[in-house]
Amino acid sequence: MRLGLSLGYQTAWSTPADHLAMAQEADRLGYAVVWAAEAYGSDTVSMLAWIAGQTEKIDIGSAVLQIPARTPAMTAMTAATLDTLSGSRFRLGLGVSGPQVSEGWHGVKFAKPLARTREYVDIVTMALRRDRVQYDGEHYQLPLPGGAGKAIKLGFHPPRTEIPIYLAAVGPKNLELAGEIADGWLAIFFAPDAADDQLRHIAAGRAKHGQGLAGFDIAPSVPVVVGDDIAACADVVRWYAALYIGGMGSREQNFYNQLAVRMGYAEAAAKVQDLYLNKQVAEAAEAVPQEFIERTSIIGTKKQITKRIREYAAAGVGTLSISPYVGDLQSGIDTLRVVAEAYEEAGVAR
Repeated sequence: MRLGLSLGYQTAWSTPADHLAMAQEADRLGYAVVWAAEAYGSDTVSMLAWIAGQTEKIDIGSAVLQIPARTPAMTAMTAATLDTLSGSRFRLGLGVSGPQVSEGWHGVKFAKPLARTREYVDIVTMALRRDRVQYDGEHYQLPLPGGAGKAIKLGFHPPRTEIPIYLAAVGPKNLELAGEIADGWLAIFFAPDAADDQLRHIAAGRAKHGQGLAGFDIAPSVPVVVGDDIAACADVVRWYAALYIGGMGSREQNFYNQLAVRMGYAEAAAKVQDLYLNKQVAEAAEAVPQEFIERTSIIGTKKQITKRIREYAAAGVGTLSISPYVGDLQSGIDTLRVVAEAYEEAGVAR
């Protein structure tokens, strides 16, 4: 298992300079990859290009590039360019986002996300191979029929014609699709003790090509808080959990809420959602079960963190991407160092 760093996107309490400093420290400590995200604020590509030019060995990864935000050809151009700029250090993480962002921000219908993702990945991989892009799908037709367009291939020679592709997936069908068409899975709220239920769906997708899980990268993003008081550490993560379970989607369609239900928290998930959608955010955070946070986070002392790292490795994780929940840059740097030390003591390096 290797370590990764999940920076997320820019918020009111973060700065690009702090994120760069974190990436540079992770590079120095031997972390395998640094991921940047996007929602409807800062974009992933700009952050990764900036970080790539000021780091040396660490991979840069998109977690994620939003599928509704770019055409598949544009994503292939971007991936090839970032891979070239970074010296073959780019990992392409993709996700469909959700209906509120897809339709409200990008103006793209959210219908049939699995079929759109499959076609999107087909075209991206075709373009990266420098094939002439011709595609006749339900969602994408290239060139457009009856027009002046022609089949075009990528206009320069990138260092790699195959770039690792990861899918952000939550539901069973999306997990199976990730296993079938991708090289890795970007997981959220990953609990090592519940991993088998999710990995069986990925295994089903891999089996379609006669493959097992070997070589497929399980890459969860995991909140980390270092401290002696477990309850106090959990409180730092509680707001994030409430946002996703309660507010990241509508009452009718919230993938993270559905995940919490599948993990055995149906009653709590409903309560968190009701409170959050009623704008009782503090109460929603308080309603997130302590057990849920402890199962899906890494919190506590270095000794406890070492134990948890071993649990993630035993669950099949290939890249453990930590997300430090801290209030300032120095605390973030300190967290990176503690986790690196715990990782060495855990003896799970490869």
